[in-house]
Amino acid sequence: MRILFLGDVVGKVGRKAIVERLPSLIEKLKLDFVIVNGENASHGRGLTEKHFNELIGAGADVVTLGDHAWDQKETLGYIAREQNLVRPINMAKGTAGRGATLVSAKNGQQVLVVQGLGRVFMNPIDCPFLAIEDAIAQCPLGEMADAIIVDFHVEATSEIQAMGHFLDGRASLVVGTHTHIPTSDQRILKGGTALMSDAGMCGDYDSVIGVQTDEPLNRFLTGVPKERFTPAEGEATLSGVMIESDDKSGLCVRVEPIRIGGSLTQVMPIV
Repeated sequence: MRILFLGDVVGKVGRKAIVERLPSLIEKLKLDFVIVNGENASHGRGLTEKHFNELIGAGADVVTLGDHAWDQKETLGYIAREQNLVRPINMAKGTAGRGATLVSAKNGQQVLVVQGLGRVFMNPIDCPFLAIEDAIAQCPLGEMADAIIVDFHVEATSEIQAMGHFLDGRASLVVGTHTHIPTSDQRILKGGTALMSDAGMCGDYDSVIGVQTDEPLNRFLTGVPKERFTPAEGEATLSGVMIESDDKSGLCVRVEPIRIGGSLTQVMPIV
């Protein structure tokens, strides 16, 4: 199975890149399944229902969130009825929505998508390792799930790398989101799980992690907020990672980065 994961969509230019480029990518790369992190898609913070539907309409099979999950208050309402929208699984019990979902791919296989929220340099939250392990134990790879994708939303690369080794042999891909900067450490671990510290963002890299530069510079220089952060509006780079999983075991046999458009060096897998 061929699966694409795209990193944090930032603002309208990120959404525009998804709408314009994802349908042709699905065809060109012969993708069976697509996951998109949408937690910054609406004005740089959170995800409205309208923008969720835009991402799904463009070809995303599942959309994940993160620490900005509730920045758009309407998300608390519509997330309950959307099986294809996933928030961090280690949020408090009783939180709206779901932290894992099992969805059929285009080829009929079953893909489990799980998201966790890190604890290093982040607000206090339940243990992501135990929460993700429990979700995978209920839907094991190669048995109930033909592939398992874990989006781990973290500040620290050490935490995502630890998660990759923790789940090695039990997931198809463990990928980091949140920092918006694509890493070049994609590889397949000894047990057959693909690991990448950060998928990067779908946003304008002529910015400070997707935000117009003036206000971040002001805060670094003065320490005094002057105005709200505003998403940058130049051409977006579509950033992410593609894997191929073994149909029998669900483990990864190939992992490749993707960067299309915008100001970063372009990378496209050869099919």
